[in-house]
Amino acid sequence: MQNTQVHKQRSFWLKHLYRWHWISSAICLIGMLLFAATGLTLNNAARIEGNALITKKQAEVPALLLPQLRISPSDNAPLPRTLADWVAGALGIEVGLAPAEWSEDEVYVSLPRPGGDAWLVIDRETGDLNYELTERGWVSYFNDLHKGRNTGLAWSWFLDVFSVMALIFSITGLCLLHMHAGNRPFTWPLVALGMVLPLVLVILFIH
Repeated sequence: MQNTQVHKQRSFWLKHLYRWHWISSAICLIGMLLFAATGLTLNNAARIEGNALITKKQAEVPALLLPQLRISPSDNAPLPRTLADWVAGALGIEVGLAPAEWSEDEVYVSLPRPGGDAWLVIDRETGDLNYELTERGWVSYFNDLHKGRNTGLAWSWFLDVFSVMALIFSITGLCLLHMHAGNRPFTWPLVALGMVLPLVLVILFIH
């Protein structure tokens, strides 16, 4: 009777562990592949770094919009809506609500993005506009996705969900190892190796 009860408990936990293990693995599969691949590209960034492509644009703000440049905005206030719309329509540059740095002579807008960088400067007196975009290629783009650099709120939420799913995948995998370890004598030596090896590398080779 006792063996039957133990068998039922084991079956119960195996069923739920397997369920959560495959669900979490399915959800984070693509993310795991992406993060593993970009882990390699980040670790070898100096060897595979491509040439940056720089694009520059110049324009002049229409006279009707110049008064909007001469107001006294609060700190880090974005460009006025009508001015931002003109920049988007005339130059194809989406400024949106990006914070701007207003000095006495000019307004500067930083527009960082995954895999590149951009900035916009407008002379507050003359309306002369200068824009520069730097693109570092797809490898840099995916590396920045890995780091969550300049990726926005939605991607940040995705990283949080992915991290939770990866934790569930790892923890359920560890529990399954524990339940099957009796028939697999190399289970815990391999787990110990996976824990000890990076610790030894940190102690001996990282200063």
